[in-house]
Amino acid sequence: MKIDRRYFLSLGIGAAAGTALSPLPWKSMDDSSIWSQNWPWTPVPPDGEATYENSTCTLCPGGCGITVRKIDDRVIKIEGRKGHPVNDGGICSLGLSGAQLLYSPTRLNGPMIKVNGSFQKISWDEAISKIAEKLTDLRLQGKSHTVAAITGSPRGTVPNLFKRFLDVYGSPNFLYPSSFEDSYSHLAKKTHGQKALPGFDFENADYILSFGAGIIEGWGSPVRMFRANSNWKSRHIKLVQVEPRLSNTAAKSDKWLPIKPGTEAVLALGIAYVILRESLFDQGFINNRTDEFSAWREGVLETYHPARVAGITGIEQETINTIGREFARAKKPIALCGRGEGRTSEGIGEIAAIQALNALVGSIGIRGGAFAVPEPDYIKWPEFALDETAADGLNQKRIDGAGSNQYPDTDSLLHRLPRAILSGKGEPVNAILIANANPCYTLPDTQTVIKALKKIPFKVSFSTYMDETAALSDLILPNHSYLERYEDVPVTWSLAKSLIGLTIPVVSPQLNTKNTGDVIISIAKAMKGSISDAFPWKNYTDCLKTTLGKYWNPLQNNGYMKISNYNPPEKMTKFVFQVPDKTFPVDPEGDEKVLPLILIPNDSMRLSAGSTGSPPFLMKTVSDTVLKDNDTLVQVNPNTAKKYGLKDGGYALLKTPRGFKKVKIYLSQGIGEGVISFPRGLGHTAYDKYLADKGVNFNELIGPVEDPASGLDVAWGIRASLTKV
Repeated sequence: MKIDRRYFLSLGIGAAAGTALSPLPWKSMDDSSIWSQNWPWTPVPPDGEATYENSTCTLCPGGCGITVRKIDDRVIKIEGRKGHPVNDGGICSLGLSGAQLLYSPTRLNGPMIKVNGSFQKISWDEAISKIAEKLTDLRLQGKSHTVAAITGSPRGTVPNLFKRFLDVYGSPNFLYPSSFEDSYSHLAKKTHGQKALPGFDFENADYILSFGAGIIEGWGSPVRMFRANSNWKSRHIKLVQVEPRLSNTAAKSDKWLPIKPGTEAVLALGIAYVILRESLFDQGFINNRTDEFSAWREGVLETYHPARVAGITGIEQETINTIGREFARAKKPIALCGRGEGRTSEGIGEIAAIQALNALVGSIGIRGGAFAVPEPDYIKWPEFALDETAADGLNQKRIDGAGSNQYPDTDSLLHRLPRAILSGKGEPVNAILIANANPCYTLPDTQTVIKALKKIPFKVSFSTYMDETAALSDLILPNHSYLERYEDVPVTWSLAKSLIGLTIPVVSPQLNTKNTGDVIISIAKAMKGSISDAFPWKNYTDCLKTTLGKYWNPLQNNGYMKISNYNPPEKMTKFVFQVPDKTFPVDPEGDEKVLPLILIPNDSMRLSAGSTGSPPFLMKTVSDTVLKDNDTLVQVNPNTAKKYGLKDGGYALLKTPRGFKKVKIYLSQGIGEGVISFPRGLGHTAYDKYLADKGVNFNELIGPVEDPASGLDVAWGIRASLTKV
C-alpha cells in the first residue's frame, strides 16, 4: 500500500490526538520537502551549539509551557515543556508549528498606513503620532466615547493597558469576544454569588459526562485534555459524550449519545430527574451547601420525565435512566459542557442545568470535581485621575449594551457592535483599536462585520500578520511574535487552580515590530496630561516587572507561577439551584419550512479557528473529507442526502438566513438525519496563498442568537438547506 506524505502526516497527528502527546516524532526542520511544498524557500539550520529556552505558548487559550531549541539565535524546534503543570512535555500540532509562524515570509515588517487603498511604510514615531493626533482631536470634540478597543481576551497586562487607556481617555467601549468562560462566569454570579471561572479536576475524576465538549478537539488546554483522556483509558474511567455528530471525542468515548442538537439542557434535566426520583443525590451536600433545591426539584420532577425527554432529545429513555444511575453512583463524577473548543458562549440555562448535575452528587469544590475559580487578581495598578472629558465619556452608554440594567453582569457583547454601527442610531464609532483579535474572520455574520468596520473612519490593527482585520485597517502597528516578547499569560481555562505563565523573548525581534504593550504606553505618553500621567512606566517591561513585583524573578526563571494556597470563599463552594424556565433551549435562526436542515459547526485540532491562522504545517494534516482541493466538504447523513438527491462528492448550494456557499457533499453515518456540519477554521481571505481561498468560513453562514439571560451570543447552529447543483 502506497502512503503519500499527506496521508502519513494525517495518520501521525490523528493517532497522537487520542493520547497524551509526548514531543511529536517529527520536528520543524526534519522534512525540508514539506517546507518546499508550502514555502518559497527551504530553511537550513546553522551549525553550532544547541541551547534551550523555556517560555509559554499563546497560540490558543491553553497556556502550555514550551521549550525552544535554538542554534545561535535561530529557533530550530519547539517542544512541550516537561514538568509544566498544564501540558507536562506534550505539544499540539499548532504549538509545534510556532517556528513556521515566527519565520513566516507573510509577517508584517513594520508599521504601515493605508493611502488611497494601498499600504505604505511609515516610521514608528509617525504612526504613534498619527494615532495620538486623531484621538486627541476626537477628545477635543467631546467624542471620546466614540472610540472603542477590541482585544482577544480581557485578562493580562496588555488587555488591561487598553482598558486603562480607554478609561482615562473617556470611553466605556472595551470589548472582547465571549466564550464558554464568560457564560460560566455569568452563571457563577447567580449560583455562587460571585463571578468565577470554571475549573475541573479531571485528573482525579472517575466518571466524565461531557455535553459536547471537544475533549480531544482542542477544548481548554488541548494537551492537558489529551493527557486526561489517555489517563481515563488506562484507569478504565468512563467517558460519555453527548453530541449530534461522531467527533473524534465521541468516537473514542465509552458511550456516544447522538442527541438532537440544541436539546442538551433538556437531557441534563432528564438525567437529574432519574437521580431525584431514585434518591441518588448527595443529601449532605444538598442540605448544607445548596439553596433553592426544593423549588428546583419540583420543577424538574414536574417537567422532565425521561419519557418526555427521550422524545425531545432522541436519546432512549432507558439510556437516560442508565446514565443517571451511573453518574450518581460514581465516587467523583464530573458533568461539563462548552461545545467544541469552548470558544463560543452557551446559554445560561443550559450551563445551569449541567452544573446542577455536579451539585446533585456533591461534586463541587472537592477533589475530582468541579470548581468555581476566582479570577486571577494580581494587577494592582495605581489609581488615576479623570478629567472632565473622561468622566463625561465614561458616563455614556456602551455601544454594545453590556453592563446595562438588562445585562448588569455581562462585561462585553462584541457580536452587537456591527449591528450598532450599521443601525445609524446614536453616536457612530469614529475610531477603533484592535489587538490579538481578528473579528473580520471570527465573528458571526462575517460580511456584516466587514461592512460595519468599513464605516469606522479610523481603524488601527496591532496584528503580527496581514489577517482579514488588518487588511481592512487604516494603520497597522505589528506586534512581536510570542517568541520575541515578554508578556504575562493568565492560564484560567478549566484549571482547578489559576496559574500565570510568562512568555520571554527566546530570539531577538526578526522584523521592525514592537510589543503592543510598549505601543499603547507610547500613545498614552504622546497624548500628555492626565492620560500620560496614568501610565507612569518607562516601557512595557517596566510595567510588567512592577505589576508582577516579587513574582517577576521566579516567573522569569521558572516560566510559570501557581496561585498557591487556593482557599475559595465559602460561597464559592455552595450552589444555588436555578429553577428551569422557558429560556432554553435557544432555537436556531431560520424558518424550518424553508430551511429544513440544521447546520452545526465542528472544531478540529487540525485547524486553527481563532485569531491565529493555520500555518502550512497544520493545513497539511487536514483530511480530504474536510477539504478537497479548495472545496469544503459538508458532512451529511446518507438518508438526508437521499431525500434531497445528493451524492457523495457531488456539489450542492448550502443556504442559511445569512448567505449561501457552494460546497461538496461528504456522506457519513456519523451525523444524525436532518443535521449537517463542517469545521471552523477554513475560508480565510487574507494571510497568504497557502491559507487564503481554501474552503468556506463557517462564520459567514451563521449569525448571532442572544441568550435572554445574559445577552451573550449562544448560537449553536442555524437552519439551512442543501440544493443539488
